[in-house]
Amino acid sequence: MQDHPLQQARKTNVWYPFDGPGEWSLAKFLVENLSQTQIDKFLKLDWFQTRERPQFKSKDELFFYMQQLPGRGPKWQCTKLKLKGYESEQPIHLIWRDGLEVTKQLFANPVYARHMCYDPHHIYQGQERQIGEFWTSDDAWKIQDQLPEGATIVPIIAASDKTPVTRHTGGLEMHPLFLTIGNIQADVHMKATSHAWRCTAFMPIPTFIVNSDFQSLLRACLWHKCMDLVCSNLKVAARVGEYMVDPSARLCHRVDPWDLIVFLREAKKLHLSGVHLPFWRNWRHSNPASFLTPEILHALHKFFFDHVLKWIKQIMGHELDVRFKSHHKRTGVRHFSGGVSHVNQMTGREHRDIQRTIVLTLWGMASPGFIRAVRAMIDFIYLAQNPLHTESSIVSMTQALRDFHCNKQAILDAEARQGKSGAKDDFFIPKLELMQSFARAIFHVGSLMQWTADVSERLLITHCKHPFERTSRQRDFVLQIARILDREETIRLFDLYTLLSSSSSTPGQDPLINAVVEEDEEIASTETDPTLAWVSNVNPAAQLSLQGPRPVRNHFLKGIISDNARIAFNVTVKADRSRLDASQLQSLYNLPDFAHALHLYATRNGCTLPDHVSFNTWLKFRIQLHSAFHTCRIMPSQQIHAEPPSSNFPRGNCDAVLFSQRVDGDKNGSYVAQIRAIFQPILPRGSHAQLPEHLSQVLVYIQHFNFIIPGPEPSTGMWMVRRSYTGHPSQLETVIRRGSIIPLTDITHAVEIIPVYRGLLDKDVNSGNSLEVFDEYFLNNFADKELYHSLSVISDN
Repeated sequence: MQDHPLQQARKTNVWYPFDGPGEWSLAKFLVENLSQTQIDKFLKLDWFQTRERPQFKSKDELFFYMQQLPGRGPKWQCTKLKLKGYESEQPIHLIWRDGLEVTKQLFANPVYARHMCYDPHHIYQGQERQIGEFWTSDDAWKIQDQLPEGATIVPIIAASDKTPVTRHTGGLEMHPLFLTIGNIQADVHMKATSHAWRCTAFMPIPTFIVNSDFQSLLRACLWHKCMDLVCSNLKVAARVGEYMVDPSARLCHRVDPWDLIVFLREAKKLHLSGVHLPFWRNWRHSNPASFLTPEILHALHKFFFDHVLKWIKQIMGHELDVRFKSHHKRTGVRHFSGGVSHVNQMTGREHRDIQRTIVLTLWGMASPGFIRAVRAMIDFIYLAQNPLHTESSIVSMTQALRDFHCNKQAILDAEARQGKSGAKDDFFIPKLELMQSFARAIFHVGSLMQWTADVSERLLITHCKHPFERTSRQRDFVLQIARILDREETIRLFDLYTLLSSSSSTPGQDPLINAVVEEDEEIASTETDPTLAWVSNVNPAAQLSLQGPRPVRNHFLKGIISDNARIAFNVTVKADRSRLDASQLQSLYNLPDFAHALHLYATRNGCTLPDHVSFNTWLKFRIQLHSAFHTCRIMPSQQIHAEPPSSNFPRGNCDAVLFSQRVDGDKNGSYVAQIRAIFQPILPRGSHAQLPEHLSQVLVYIQHFNFIIPGPEPSTGMWMVRRSYTGHPSQLETVIRRGSIIPLTDITHAVEIIPVYRGLLDKDVNSGNSLEVFDEYFLNNFADKELYHSLSVISDN
């Protein structure tokens, strides 16, 4: 950009040829959102007769200005293709740019400088090796050992799927191709908002003038031909003089591959697809047995939706929806208020939300063997998604799959697996067979979560359809698309350029050199969008100009910290209710033993409760933990409610937690409780006295649950808890829920408890009272993946 011919003019106006940020933002809006005809109509509006008109008076002038901008990404181009001997109904146009140039642009992008990896490495937890990203895998070391000294691996990650790119009648379908590089850390390139993926090609899906039996084969051949062209320079870069044998060479010598009838017949004999020129054939280190990794979204979540959920629907019927509707609502967690059985298509996020509670929702409606099989499959799905693996976690994952196969007969016995002609007596499911390869794949390519298609599926929505909607659909349709895509790339680069050039850095010095390497302290740095983090260092004032994922607020800086400094809590500065006396609080929250519990708390801590003490109360607080996998990473906070009875919640809206309490001397035990009130004692205004330390902090009133021993329930693998009762402190014949008061900092986790269902659910049970009308609950291991790991550790201890 510094070498651009108009750079001299930009020393006084970084937005040149536009007169400033206002005109640039208008130009960008018009180009990104309107067609050329609409731009001309806009610029001719009478509205401009009474207001200052921009420098550009027509679409042609606007596009001329756009061409004067510095910064050109890899250029988009159109190539007309043909398949030897076969005609298509319409000309075949590939819209693409050079894969190597896209890779070089990603590799050189300074935005990702602090999120890159270049060398294979081993990580150990104690004596166990951890396997996470590709760089910790066996294949990374194997490839690196073959490279000359000073060279590094640039893993190419590609994603492609068929998608409609226009909405008009007879809409156009294409195969967009997205590329990113494995050097960028997985937790960055796995977020669509990090912009670490680049759209590199739009591959056509033509209709050939042949028998319908050969349409899919010819389209597959064309797809590979397109990939071959897009990736040709990548293969040259990877080869370094080494020849890669064509795996289908034997077949090609026997039969003419373009004689489709004979060729396809011979290919099927060898269990081959019939594509004789796969794009990877001469790409070094591109063994499909390695790079076609098991993919979490389709291999696991789609398998769950297509099979496991259908088995459960078959045996539960309407009761499945009734139970899902009755689950207690938790902030930040999807609640299926309309049930789940009516949904025919779901996102990966919805699959995961159903998996959280499906095992316990089955209780009382399926045999123990059926529940064990489903539990084992959810265990396998959760363990396979670990961002870091150890040898023991891979053993646990493999054992979970083995447990499923040991118990799957119960699914057939319940006739839950149905086909078109009735109950099926087999498990011939390709995705189920694919799961056998997960353990081997993890050792070869690292954690499977880094290869998930969640991001590319999202990109199909956000990056593909919009450019096609702004064309006139005339003869030069594909050329219009190429120009639009080039223009969008230029806009992105110029946006970044103006942000840097307008920074408050020392005059005459490159802002990149002066960039502060540390992230903004107020934000949990590893969860920050890299563009936002980088710009916040280079040009803090420009942060507001960027759109990115909401940063994770770091409550460890200004919140309430636990004794071990591993947990942070946050309550608002202003309480929801102020200066309630004990009787008011007791009445408002319907806690008959509150005063007694407070007295016991003070006595237990060697304190005397002052006279005329009052209380500030809160309806909720936030708890924030470090990741169970990456102990230096701060997780998003979770909100925990303790709302008093109201018209919407006659018995209150109170969440469950896990808290720690010292027992047997120095040993800490973990217990389940329901938060009923969050409060802090305060003295009257003008008082010069001071509350003891144990009384001046934020406290919570909890109601206890006891674990039902001797251990987890066998079929679900989860602990059961029972609500604890005691006598009323002043009316011994009256039984009430056992409550007590603990410091807020004794809480260790937000948890989910689900009722132990006994038969069909009563129609009076709903999401507002399901945590109040039962006495026995399950502690849900699958509430989230972090808790799943933490509860496993707690159970082992």
